[in-house]
Amino acid sequence: MKILFICNQNENRSKTAEEIFKEDFKTKSAGLYNKNPVTERSLLWADIIIVMEDEQRTELARRFPEAYLKKQILNLNIPDIYKYNDFQLIAVLKEHMAEHLYLLNHS
Repeated sequence: MKILFICNQNENRSKTAEEIFKEDFKTKSAGLYNKNPVTERSLLWADIIIVMEDEQRTELARRFPEAYLKKQILNLNIPDIYKYNDFQLIAVLKEHMAEHLYLLNHS
């Protein structure tokens, strides 16, 4: 499964998620408001797109309406209060991902 993690800057949350889940999935990460923002090509690459906050889902819909409609986009609801590879961020990412993966595997 190819998973694209998205947050605002791709410095902390999505970058950490890409690193910790790369053993189990093909992962990439991107930001919305950084120097090299997420592209439609990246969205189309992914089987599942995971955002950290609902505003990011809204922004993806605004920027890439066609690709947005073709993809499953999940929201982890993780606020931008953590630093890259912070042990608390890793714990929250693993917990929230486990919930989503359970639902995906049992739907």
